[in-house]
Amino acid sequence: MLLTTGRKVFVLTKKFFIFKQKQLETLINYFETIPSLHRSIILVSGITFFWCLEGILPLFNFNYKKWKHAIPNLFFTLTTIIINFALAFLLIGTADWVTASNFGIINWLPEMPIWLYVVLGVLLLDFIGAYLAHVTVHKISILWMVHLVHHSDHEVDTTSANRHHPLESFIRFLFTLVGVFIVGAPIGIVMLYQSLSLIFTQFTHANIKMPKQLDQLISYVFVSPDMHKVHHHFKLPYTDSNYGNIFSIWDRMLGTYMHLDRAQITYGVDTFPNAEENASLKHLLKQPFHKYRKPTTHND
Repeated sequence: MLLTTGRKVFVLTKKFFIFKQKQLETLINYFETIPSLHRSIILVSGITFFWCLEGILPLFNFNYKKWKHAIPNLFFTLTTIIINFALAFLLIGTADWVTASNFGIINWLPEMPIWLYVVLGVLLLDFIGAYLAHVTVHKISILWMVHLVHHSDHEVDTTSANRHHPLESFIRFLFTLVGVFIVGAPIGIVMLYQSLSLIFTQFTHANIKMPKQLDQLISYVFVSPDMHKVHHHFKLPYTDSNYGNIFSIWDRMLGTYMHLDRAQITYGVDTFPNAEENASLKHLLKQPFHKYRKPTTHND
């Protein structure tokens, strides 16, 4: 009796995992050939959803005209899309080559379940394409001036997610390209990673108020809204912390995680405090070419 029951449980468990594996394979197959229209829908749907949520559960009650604030941010979102689409052939070509050549970290590891293969691929792409890229643009002064466009927003909301100067969009694309090469990620995992990255960056920038306990719980593995808002505080050392995009484990493992209560956060950058200029598209396009200004620290 017990033997028969045990066999049934084993068979059912095996069928469950086979079913889940097939579902995951279907998901990866979808992302291998995801139409541009579907990627655009993900982008627009994310902004629309979090935009509406900001009106219901705002973290800060900004005294601003939401659409006026969104114009430069949406412009930079559009330039990011254009640059990524224009260079997509490099990403596809690299992904196809590493797959055909069995090159890259996840291809050199022993055979593993597909779910682990996908998780490792996304995890490592997030480390190289997002975390390392983010640290780099903070630590090299000439690149910081380019990245400054993103940090000079005084009312961070979901439209701030892709507020990147075109030069930074190009830099971040290069890091992603290098990531695909080193990791050995096939195009299905690359597109899945980029879609998750987009959703997470919209989520973490959104001006939404989550229960503190829930936000803290999420932040043990993933980047949460409060965790990323600390990164947008206007002074060091908080500006140089919480670099993660999808996973928070990189910050926690590498010592770049910091906590600051949401009530103490002030957006912007201390060295470029002019809110009017930082809302001007003309000024923002020229911002990377300003003379470098040394930042102050929290205690200065």
